[in-house]
Amino acid sequence: MTDAVLGIDPGAISGAYALQWDDGKIVVGDLAVVDGQLDAAHLTRLVRDQGVRLAVVERVGAMPKQGVASTFKFGVAVGIIHGVLMSRLIPTHYVTPPMWKRHHGLLQKTKEDSRALAIRLHPEVLGLHLKKHQGRAEALLMTDWYMNKEKRP
Repeated sequence: MTDAVLGIDPGAISGAYALQWDDGKIVVGDLAVVDGQLDAAHLTRLVRDQGVRLAVVERVGAMPKQGVASTFKFGVAVGIIHGVLMSRLIPTHYVTPPMWKRHHGLLQKTKEDSRALAIRLHPEVLGLHLKKHQGRAEALLMTDWYMNKEKRP
């Protein structure tokens, strides 16, 4: 299967992804971690093996009141994501949370609201049933945002 759109909700050790194909197939999961850091090799294999044609990555920054070590770890993870996508020559769209959330009517809503919407829109998708799957849901909603944006005139 080729031509997947990959959505990524970055996290230092809690990032998630969604893969969505034009034929409607969707797969969600957590970004792999090894030795406390995002596993670049696993992400590279995911991109290569799933035929990713384009990525949608949430544009993120440091969170207020986050510690220096946590901020650094998060920055390294985001850098790994960007580096893997660039090294595989994957066109990447960076989307701010307000941009994709506005599209879905989720401004001023919680991550749990995002998960509930993803389940309503995609009841067939496995891997959204637990509260900790909020990142997966948001990655999926980002791919939805892109695919709907792509179809607009």
